[in-house]
Amino acid sequence: MTAGSVTVAVCQFAPVADRAANRARIGELVARAAGRGARLVVLPEYSSYFVDPLDETLAANAEQLDDVFTAELRRLAAWHDAVVVAGLVERADAGRIRNAVVAVDATGILAVYRKQHLYDAFGQTESTWIEPGDLGDAATFVVDGLTFGLMTCYDLRFPEVARTLVDAGADALVVPAEWVRGPLKEHHWTTLLAARAIESTSYVVAADHPAPVGVGHSAVVDPQGVLIAGVGTGEGIAVAELDAAAVARVREVNPVLRLRRYRVVPR
Repeated sequence: MTAGSVTVAVCQFAPVADRAANRARIGELVARAAGRGARLVVLPEYSSYFVDPLDETLAANAEQLDDVFTAELRRLAAWHDAVVVAGLVERADAGRIRNAVVAVDATGILAVYRKQHLYDAFGQTESTWIEPGDLGDAATFVVDGLTFGLMTCYDLRFPEVARTLVDAGADALVVPAEWVRGPLKEHHWTTLLAARAIESTSYVVAADHPAPVGVGHSAVVDPQGVLIAGVGTGEGIAVAELDAAAVARVREVNPVLRLRRYRVVPR
């Protein structure tokens, strides 16, 4: 690894309706990723707890930000000298939850993002169980000089989210997901990952659930939309090196962020 670069890993696994089992599996994945040199390890949406279809057990298994799940992420981050990003089922009011993503290192939580665009599409109604995140400051954190911005799954279909992150200085977009399988969904996933990278001139680091529930294809995409590392449809890990100099070169040749004439504002 050279100065101004970060080795990242995307870990594709299938969280289950057993919090302890998920923590144990995450421990195995983070150890494997760190063993391959990863300084940033990204796990999917709903890593702490998942049930398909979503139901009332989400609230029963929700945790606070400083609860057992994030404590285990901190332990893993300290042991492996890494930053760990994972989806958390966070406790909310009135029997609902927040679909959160946390970035954690040995010192504590570096950033928290709560999903803003809920998946009320393709026959699903995520809002039945989940409280949307507030609009506000972009959730970013820094690893070895590169700035990473958090978004989640269905947010990928809204380019404004990526814009808020690059406006906040993001060099890479981190996308934990549970991208549900269906007609053309794999095509949408891979196309949108590349589109967000190209229009943002940023890396995209995306971790999904494997088949049969998710489409899989966790990926690291470079600032020109080229896949540089990826997983198929089963469980697995992909590792890639992100280079700050590559982001700078692309933004010099293709200065879309500087030339654009519109701003993103909340509705």
